[in-house]
Amino acid sequence: MVTTNLFHCRKNSWPPEEYISKFTLQLLDFDSAAPPEQAWRRRLNSHANILKEFSVTFMEAIKMVRLGIRIWSYVREEASHGRKAPIDPFTRESCKPSASQGVPLGGMGSGSISRGFRGEFRQWQILPGLCEASPVMANQFSIFISRDGGNKKFASVLAPGQHEGLGSRKKGDDHGIPSWGWNLSGQHSTYHALFPRAWTIYDGEPDPELKISCRQISPFIPHNYKESSLPAAVFVYTLVNTGKERAKVSLLFTWANSIGGVSHLSGDHVNEPFIAEDGVSGVLLHHKTAKRNPPVTFAIAACETQNVSVSVLPCFGLSEGGIPTAKDMWGKMVQDGQFDRENFNAGPSMPSSPGETLCAAVSASAWVEPHGKCTVAFALAWSSPKVKFVKGSTFNRRYTKFYGTSEKAAANVVHDALTNYKRWEEEIEKWQSPVLEDEKLPEWYKFTLFNELYFLVAGGTIWIDSSLRSACLKTEPYQVTELENANVTVTEARVNRQGAVVECKTDGAEDATATAEQNHQDETHCEDGSDDNESVAPPRRENPTGTLQTLTMMGQQYGDNDDVGRFLYLEGVEYIMWCTYDVHFYASFALLELFPKIELNIQREFAKAVLCEDGRKVKYLAEGNWGIRKVRGAVPHDLGTHDPWNEMNAYNIHDTSKWKDLNPKFVLQVYRDFAKTGDMSFGVDVWPAVRTAMEYMDQFDKDGDGLIENDGFPDQTYDTWTVHGVSAYCGCLWLAALQAAAAMALQLGDRDFAETCKRKFLKAKPAFEEKLWNGTYFNYDSGSSSNSKSIQADQLAGQWYTASSGLSPLFDDFKIKSALRKIFDFNVMKIKGGRMGAVNGMHPNGKVDETCMQSREIWTGVTYGVAATMILAGMEEEAFTAAEGIFIAGWSEEGYGYWFQTPEGWTIDGHYRSLIYMRPLAIWGMQYALTLPKAILEAPRVNVMDRIHIPPASGGFSHNETTVRKIAAKSGCFGNSVFHCAC
Repeated sequence: MVTTNLFHCRKNSWPPEEYISKFTLQLLDFDSAAPPEQAWRRRLNSHANILKEFSVTFMEAIKMVRLGIRIWSYVREEASHGRKAPIDPFTRESCKPSASQGVPLGGMGSGSISRGFRGEFRQWQILPGLCEASPVMANQFSIFISRDGGNKKFASVLAPGQHEGLGSRKKGDDHGIPSWGWNLSGQHSTYHALFPRAWTIYDGEPDPELKISCRQISPFIPHNYKESSLPAAVFVYTLVNTGKERAKVSLLFTWANSIGGVSHLSGDHVNEPFIAEDGVSGVLLHHKTAKRNPPVTFAIAACETQNVSVSVLPCFGLSEGGIPTAKDMWGKMVQDGQFDRENFNAGPSMPSSPGETLCAAVSASAWVEPHGKCTVAFALAWSSPKVKFVKGSTFNRRYTKFYGTSEKAAANVVHDALTNYKRWEEEIEKWQSPVLEDEKLPEWYKFTLFNELYFLVAGGTIWIDSSLRSACLKTEPYQVTELENANVTVTEARVNRQGAVVECKTDGAEDATATAEQNHQDETHCEDGSDDNESVAPPRRENPTGTLQTLTMMGQQYGDNDDVGRFLYLEGVEYIMWCTYDVHFYASFALLELFPKIELNIQREFAKAVLCEDGRKVKYLAEGNWGIRKVRGAVPHDLGTHDPWNEMNAYNIHDTSKWKDLNPKFVLQVYRDFAKTGDMSFGVDVWPAVRTAMEYMDQFDKDGDGLIENDGFPDQTYDTWTVHGVSAYCGCLWLAALQAAAAMALQLGDRDFAETCKRKFLKAKPAFEEKLWNGTYFNYDSGSSSNSKSIQADQLAGQWYTASSGLSPLFDDFKIKSALRKIFDFNVMKIKGGRMGAVNGMHPNGKVDETCMQSREIWTGVTYGVAATMILAGMEEEAFTAAEGIFIAGWSEEGYGYWFQTPEGWTIDGHYRSLIYMRPLAIWGMQYALTLPKAILEAPRVNVMDRIHIPPASGGFSHNETTVRKIAAKSGCFGNSVFHCAC
């Protein structure tokens, strides 16, 4: 918990008064029109500099030349099949990344569109795994103002005139958007971002006597699993007339029938007007996608009120033809301020021809009295009900559970957005207020905490309406009963030596919403190797008072209210792999805090995967060797790219079945989630996989000291940074996993396994400290390479999770704080005075470890994770100083321009690698540390290892049969999967 005020001598306050006059703020101080006190801010005329990408050094290039050749060959091979390789360092977007991003639109998992801080709609991710970065410049808001009987007029697009993607503007014969009035300078206009909302304030632009606020609202509402899936955004315009005469104000919303890139030119697109209930009306734009992808329908609309009149132009083009042009449309608005009412009767347009761009417009007009105020609400929605992956699997998106699969559902979504946005805002403010009002927290942290959540919308998220659990996984009610007072029948689930629940079978149920290629199922299976004659012993558990309890069936029901579907998000828009697990380790705190049911389902997905094997051959590009796609017992690197869930491990640079961090990270995440939620049903569901994952790691203890050893290649999340022998990173994760597995086994009644984990822990911990502790910090590894004594920023990742889960510290307090102090003094403060974050590797002589590109990088998410570890160790000032370096370099005006596209990392020169990346969500690990859950804070202050009494035994994992409570009926069987489950 924060105990003191953490403001530093650096500037940490960005009051709105520095960007907007106090007079304007007072005028807008109603109906949420004024921007909040804490927000990320920019002037609209700010320069959007081109971002600089990292480059490898000559020596790094020499080392990676063979890998580069193999990746290039693989990229070409995938392209020949019409597929995009998950990692492609050779293909570059035509639109160079720039410092122009802003808050994205929509909820989670239904496709996303970002909106730059200057107003452009860009970064289109409607189709899974595809991102069109370029802005569609026809998509704009514009304003038309008439005063003094029409003698004084203003007309302008509400975006700065000199704009990327606009092209030539002064051609007299141009019938496209350059003919519009691009008259806004942006000098007196400002942008204020506090995800999921943003405010653009036009302080006397283009009309000096009209103050304008545009408030952008998206339905990202924690714990709301319905509306947070909606593909919609609302734009509320507040108009304040400071003049002495009435003003007729017309706002215009234009939209191209496009999903980004050149899709608007493909032809066969259709527009049609619509009128809905409650005064909502607008235009539907039906888009026929290429390559047989599912169609998309956009809805743009406004809400008519007593003072606001809505009209539409269903079709206009960007060149001369049979429909009005953009120039004609603009002229009509300048002259009349509205369109003809009969346009609502137009019906569907003729399909567009190839090469023709089809656009639509919605106008909302109102009279604003002298010193009067007016509110006008627009909304955008899009309906792409089907998600089709490249290799054929098709699913319904989550929102279709509530709106159906019709393309015209967009009209219903946009209607509900316009009628419900005020309630959305109330819920958003209720969620954010405790953080924003906490005076002990630095201001930069408050708004950056929320703004980093942009990734859960813009990170390529897919949320489908498909239950993870088949009938085989449906739970029955359970209850806690005192054995001494009642006779209870307890259903058991036996765990065999692989950790799989034995007595369960699938019913062959198949998800009705999915159709998947099945030709590889024979190579993909799960086995348990069980003996039908094995006996079952009753589970027993001692509670803190010594009373024996048993759990009979009462657990969580998975009905309509609890089935939250299945969720995917990308590692990054440049690394196209779903739910990359070694990175989710850092990012998962955000989902656990805000959407815990989604987080638990992701863990169930990986638990299912642990128990399965996929025997198809894969070539690993680092060495050119061959292996199988998925090994039983190994946690997969990711859930796939082109056929998620069915074809995992899209990552093929290294054989991740030999990685040393994935299995411990799985155990640690599962136990943290189990400890926070107290969901016993979840615990039993995933326990077979937890045990299997731990037993799998036994093979990596080469010398019997209880520790896993790295194998002399980059066998962990730092996949270019070679490790030899015992490593600080993987070894610490392993120690933490042993303790977490022991604690979970104890709570689930698997005492034999708890004893085994404790035995190994007691053996491994002194070996770890002996091999790596140098009196100040833990060495990078136990090898003899030039960087073996490097200071790794992430060396205490296991301790981070241990403290986050309420378990006893892995090491004594002196060692934890000493290592963190060393990281702070060297990895943080020796890099530009702490204004960049924590560099991954630093030599003890104070020079950056340049062993490889990753050792010399500053990873944003790792810095946040280190800061969270510092908070948990009581080093709050150091924590916020380290994390502030990420803000200064990435988000501040003096930084490099990475707002709303936070990369995996940057060099000490500020050159990025991999924009829009998952790991920076780890800032929510800091918030988790500051506000530890009640279940963690109130956990018994007893070392879990002291509660486990072990008899003399061998050091390895026991392979005896054991039992666990069966909360979830048939909990070991995952059904509904491409994998054969032989249980």
